[in-house]
Amino acid sequence: MAVMNPVTQIRNNPTGILGSGGAVLFVLFIGIPVIALLIQAAQQSNFLDAVTGDTALTALRLSLFTSVISMAVVVLLGTPFAYLLARSDRLWIRVVDSLVELPLVLPPVVAGVAMLMAFGRNGLIGSGLESIGLHISFTTTAVVFAQIFVASPFFVRSAKLGFQSVAKDYEDVAQTLGVSPLRTFFRITLPLAAPAMFTGLGIAWARALSEFGATMMFAGNLTGETQTMPLAIMSAMESSLDGALALSVILLAGSVLLLALLGLLTRPRWQGR
Repeated sequence: MAVMNPVTQIRNNPTGILGSGGAVLFVLFIGIPVIALLIQAAQQSNFLDAVTGDTALTALRLSLFTSVISMAVVVLLGTPFAYLLARSDRLWIRVVDSLVELPLVLPPVVAGVAMLMAFGRNGLIGSGLESIGLHISFTTTAVVFAQIFVASPFFVRSAKLGFQSVAKDYEDVAQTLGVSPLRTFFRITLPLAAPAMFTGLGIAWARALSEFGATMMFAGNLTGETQTMPLAIMSAMESSLDGALALSVILLAGSVLLLALLGLLTRPRWQGR
């Protein structure tokens, strides 16, 4: 069998060759830093102590606690909101739809400053809340607010695409058979849109766990109260590389676990048969 000249291969299938090269470079670019992190962490003598230390466990508990609350709020409010965006063509809905992506392009530090100006003690709304005894800035609540602000667009966008992929004819047929709109939503629309929603939830959760800039500006870096994992890594870098590597590996392991879980939840059913 004749071997094709590389130049001929490129001429016949330039997209495939360039795509393969790009894939290799991308894998190396992503993989080498991850491998370097794991190698450096394994070489640290106090790595296990740092992983099980009070700083790491406290930051991990706070990150999990606040992110679970954030995702619960995002799902409860974002699901009907995404459905409205997917099904309505009104002008004001389209305007709101364009604003959903603002937190994606807004620098997190700017988002933190904006939230501080709104909910801080002297903020637009915060001053009124302070007068009735509600304190938000530089508290655990501020961490939740920051996570919701930066992570919610990922879920809303994915959920909207999921709802748009469900043909409205299914809903119309169900309602002509006497099924209520609410029951149609939970029995037909929601299950069909679930894979996209799970994907959005996973990405939003990862974004909430990794949030740094907005949390730093709006919630501060108070151990046990507002110091999440990314903030703890920053603090650890100032004194102990072991602690920073330990926290980084924990977040890396969580990210890999989350990706694996997403793969299971969004895998088409026919592939498992």
